[in-house]
Amino acid sequence: MPKPPPSAAERPTGKGRRRTGHPTAGRLQIARCARLLPRTLFVLAFALFVLAIVAMSIGSPSRFAAGPVSQAAVCTALAAAPVAAVGETVRQRRRRALSRADTSAATAQRVLLRPLPGRIGDLRLRGTYLPARTAPRSGGDLYDAVRGPYGVRLLIGDVRAKGMLAVEASAVLLRSFREAAYEEETLTGVARRLEGEARRHIARLPGAETPERFATALLVEIPSGPVARVVHCGHPEPLLIRDGLVRVCPPERPGAPIGMADLVGTGHTVHTLPFRAGDRLVLYTDGFTEARDAAGRFQPFAERVAERAAAPLDDLVDGLRADLVRHTGGEPRDDAALLAVEREPR
Repeated sequence: MPKPPPSAAERPTGKGRRRTGHPTAGRLQIARCARLLPRTLFVLAFALFVLAIVAMSIGSPSRFAAGPVSQAAVCTALAAAPVAAVGETVRQRRRRALSRADTSAATAQRVLLRPLPGRIGDLRLRGTYLPARTAPRSGGDLYDAVRGPYGVRLLIGDVRAKGMLAVEASAVLLRSFREAAYEEETLTGVARRLEGEARRHIARLPGAETPERFATALLVEIPSGPVARVVHCGHPEPLLIRDGLVRVCPPERPGAPIGMADLVGTGHTVHTLPFRAGDRLVLYTDGFTEARDAAGRFQPFAERVAERAAAPLDDLVDGLRADLVRHTGGEPRDDAALLAVEREPR
């Protein structure tokens, strides 16, 4: 029997990690206060500076020295205000630089994700990508579809990196997939090609960067018959929609993420599931399942899919994207990708 979707308390909060709970609103408030601290110090230092100037202007040096505000306090304010101003300027410049880098990564990622064909044979496809709003989290989610001699092959993945490094790794994997999906006879052969390309890419990186470079991925092959073949590479399980009901499709044997097969020592296994006329598959990255609201609550993604299961395919994808934006208040902290495919009813 397929296992039920993980509860909010059991969902993974990062690659290879699981948590038993989620951050409380109090923790999020502490994080916000920490981000506001440099600005608060600047405002206080500037206020002391103004107070010192006012105190000096309204009293004689003797009265000032004997008054409630001492010369030492004024000297401190005069010294602290420029330091705080410089610190605030540096912080703002760094924030703008990160924002520009994040925008560049998100733009480059959109260029890599070429538009999916709306229809391939008796299949209808629709994909969407939503970049993160918080630098430097954008970049790394990818998807594609290729029609070849062995059927239609789909890829969705999530690179374990962010920014331009993620965009570069995404480009490597997408190029390899587009070639292998057409040339390799088996889906496991496609997975091996991606693994080999990932290893070569990792070998070209500086040593300190190597442990962070891998990608979760899901490969799907849809031949002419009423089945779909899936290879899991450490990625969230696809959702199958049939007759308006949503089923989670876990792997019979989980596989290692792309780039880690040698370390884990796990090969790739094909999982076959029925995929008849009228069925749909929803493939997604953890940007959808790990999205949090202002109180730190996860989005109940499987429930959202079930609520929209009967909608037309375009409305299903657009609605799930709108649900994500609404749940995060328009500020997703990680990028998110989704690919839905439907075998048209006869």
